[in-house]
Amino acid sequence: MYHLFYGDERGNPGTELTFFEIPMAGQNRDGNNSISATSLRVPNDRALEYWKQRFDEYKVEHEEIRERAGRLTLGFRDFEGQRLILVSDEDNRGVPSGNPWKKSPVPAEYAITGLGPVRLTVPDAEPTSVVLTELMGFRRKGQYPSEVEGQLDIIVYETGEGGTGAEVHVEERNDLPHERLGRGGVHHVAFRVEDEEELRAWINRINSVKLPNSGFVDRFYFRSLYFREPNGILFELATDGPGFATDEHLDHLGESLALPPFLEPKREQIESMLKPLDTIQ
Repeated sequence: MYHLFYGDERGNPGTELTFFEIPMAGQNRDGNNSISATSLRVPNDRALEYWKQRFDEYKVEHEEIRERAGRLTLGFRDFEGQRLILVSDEDNRGVPSGNPWKKSPVPAEYAITGLGPVRLTVPDAEPTSVVLTELMGFRRKGQYPSEVEGQLDIIVYETGEGGTGAEVHVEERNDLPHERLGRGGVHHVAFRVEDEEELRAWINRINSVKLPNSGFVDRFYFRSLYFREPNGILFELATDGPGFATDEHLDHLGESLALPPFLEPKREQIESMLKPLDTIQ
């Protein structure tokens, strides 16, 4: 299957959103123990107005512009029901954003520039909060009201420089079934580590607290570790490099099928089993 990476003009860390192509997957059943919303950063409040009009033009299901965690946002769903939120960087003072892709049909002043806060929905927030703060080094920043009447406030955790690109929002819900992952659902969320040396230190740390994990994984463009926090949500720790320009020129990223060296001898066989993709230039 395809493993499709979308990001800024260089595929910089902090901007990558990944999709797996699984044609026969059943529909996601939204619920608890899930990554329930993925945020995408836009430069300012004015960009949200542009996107609202664009969603209307393309008949994309969306909310009205509203405030979440002190920022203006625009929630929407794609055609498979994936839960997404555009978040304004109007007053961001934390982690800088990426650089818009110059060939995009969207004007650069409104373009998506990276990943914003991710929302986790769980039946019991405490174990997840402990992993974020005591294991991963996040700090509690604040809270904001739930979108559902009668539910607890959503808690905001931040790391590093903080800001739009360095937050996890934890929502505790007592009214939902366990999510059944499928088309439109989110498999895992990745957090950045600098390099392989730092990753191996994290592997030792994760092992020391006996969380189930994958061990070291070489993804060619980056190295990874996968582990599950107590509510069953899959976290990935991934290195910043080597990066997507390892085997392609920056001016031509994503124009053809890229394969790691160990699969290159099977290119003809692999390409024969893949459905060709349309690309927008």
